[in-house]
Amino acid sequence: MIYDITLKIAYDYPDQVKDARHILRVRPSQEPSQTVWGAEIDISPRPGERVLDQDFFGNTLDHVLLFQPHQALKITMRSRVEIHRAAPDLEATPTVAEIVRAAFASRDVSGRGPMHYLGDSRIAHASEAMTAYARKHVAMDAPIGVAMLAFAKAITKEFAYKPGATTVNTPVDEAFAARKGVCQDFAHIMISALRGIGVPAAYVSGFLRTIPPAGRPRLEGADAMHAWVKVWLGDQLGWRGFDPTNAMATRDDHIVVAVGRDYSDVAPIDGVLITAGPQKTRHTVDVIPLGEPQPVPAPDADKAEATEDEAAEAVAEAEAKDDAEAAPAAIQAPPTAPGLPAAKA
Repeated sequence: MIYDITLKIAYDYPDQVKDARHILRVRPSQEPSQTVWGAEIDISPRPGERVLDQDFFGNTLDHVLLFQPHQALKITMRSRVEIHRAAPDLEATPTVAEIVRAAFASRDVSGRGPMHYLGDSRIAHASEAMTAYARKHVAMDAPIGVAMLAFAKAITKEFAYKPGATTVNTPVDEAFAARKGVCQDFAHIMISALRGIGVPAAYVSGFLRTIPPAGRPRLEGADAMHAWVKVWLGDQLGWRGFDPTNAMATRDDHIVVAVGRDYSDVAPIDGVLITAGPQKTRHTVDVIPLGEPQPVPAPDADKAEATEDEAAEAVAEAEAKDDAEAAPAAIQAPPTAPGLPAAKA
């Protein structure tokens, strides 16, 4: 699949920001299964300084310094990406126990080496409860590909997808105990549980292509930022994606932006600024297969606002609507196999 992707993020501040420094992680990642044919970022106001960089994990960063006083910030990222992600034979993967031993024996100190994804990180950390949960659902003698897909399906089934039940700052232990949350929570829960049993697991931030309900046009901005998990399947297979929000192994509808130990490593926007009061944000995503018609404007698309707490979560993920009648812009992705639920972002 070849996609044209547009991400728009806007911030409104209650008082003038005199200067600001931001780190952006919004460009799609260049990977063996993902080719980026081009990417550009427009920023308003015009930055005084811009530096393109790469972090330890291999993610592309835009360092931005704004000297011009401003009460609004607008960021638009446009990119063309080709996804050629072949489905591995999950039955032919090493066992979970073999991967645990290989991970602890690995001496790969690069940013994608498994050793960096075994211990606790700022947000994702093992606990007795989550480790016990992994032991309940993950058979150590099973092929790890089969076991990881089964574990992702268990999380989808046993945890309620409920936008608003958590914020970007909700501890993973609380989301696990409540058995509800959104994609960021489910990814952190899966990662924390797997690390508890010695399986290397990474957090992925990216885009999820969705399909409008039958008979409805694709609405502008209706696609989503999303979070899922990559699991190390050994030196030969490397890292493979599993989506615990949608009970699937990732395929051509998932576009990787950044990979890290947890959300704190891959937040789309980090930075430092001084202002007063809660900021408001809006964000939209379009993931359009090459050759498809352009989307039509969504009703009231420019009126969406969020509080400061909601702002960080909105950038991390798009909250799916539960009631299609109440939300004209509701989106639904096709199941990847008979019997699977529609994709949630």
